[in-house]
Amino acid sequence: MERCYLDHNATTPLRAEARAAMVAAMDVVGNPSSVHAEGRAAKGLVERARGQIAEAVGAGGADVIFVSGSTEAAALALSGRGLICAGIEHEAVRTWCDATLTVEGGRVQVPDPTRACVQLANSETGILQHLPEGLAVSDITQGFGRVPFSYGWSGVGMVFLSAHKFGGPKGVGALIVPQGAEIAAQIRGGGQEMGRRSGTENVIAIAGMGAAAKAAQVDLADGLWDRVADLRTFLEKAIVEVSSQTIFVGNSLERLPNTACFVTPGWKGETQVMSMDLAGFAVSAGSACSSGKVRASRVLQTLGFSDEDAGCALRVSLGPQTRREEIERFVDRWGASAQKRQAA
Repeated sequence: MERCYLDHNATTPLRAEARAAMVAAMDVVGNPSSVHAEGRAAKGLVERARGQIAEAVGAGGADVIFVSGSTEAAALALSGRGLICAGIEHEAVRTWCDATLTVEGGRVQVPDPTRACVQLANSETGILQHLPEGLAVSDITQGFGRVPFSYGWSGVGMVFLSAHKFGGPKGVGALIVPQGAEIAAQIRGGGQEMGRRSGTENVIAIAGMGAAAKAAQVDLADGLWDRVADLRTFLEKAIVEVSSQTIFVGNSLERLPNTACFVTPGWKGETQVMSMDLAGFAVSAGSACSSGKVRASRVLQTLGFSDEDAGCALRVSLGPQTRREEIERFVDRWGASAQKRQAA
């Protein structure tokens, strides 16, 4: 059976550029904290990647702090700050913030940006937020590399991202803060990463992240995601033709170009995922960090869906390599399952 991967919001395939950078980094033996030639060579790889990420995110002059991923970055940025967020945020953010901000028509209402954390894009629905000037923190994990974003122009205090969402390796990410900003370290020891995150840097993964960030911005500038958006539109129109009761989430709003989230009342999302998996398609019922748990989507509940309907969502997230014929096959199999269920 030919498998078709349609879960790019969970993680993306490793880019060739990232793979090449990582393979090359494997031959660099030194510790980045060592002062001899071998150590300086390893340090050079880390600093090169730091510069690549700063350039890709439009963060010239800011500090790029390498961490294990967005979950750690969220903890580093948010712990002890008493910020507030909305219920649509990832659990990594909700853990550290009071989810008291309201959502109206899919948009987060932010009375005081200096006390808030607001995501750039939602992983389940793809809905984009308009980040207000002076926002304290933003999770740009899902949006980076897929929609235009510049840290320097955004007016946001801190942002964070994970490499595996844009073709880099899993297990590495970055928190970007104003130069010299005081951050209370969560991991203390040798004082690496400008004293914000101790521990020997994961040179291989960091090299891959830098190369992936650079390549992701090239793809965005070249309009690669415009083709993906057209393919997403084709998918949604095809779904409507085979299931008139299906409800699309956020399709009247600005969304990530690759994300389709739809609710088919009475048909559990987990059941759909299992059915499609057996048919050869990797899709999701929500965030990869929560979709393995049988519960309604908190994101959809926050958007006004009932508990029952919030448990009947399916997320299909495309990538630059996704082909039209793959979408046609998916709709054919999904539609057959939907019609079989209706006839039962």
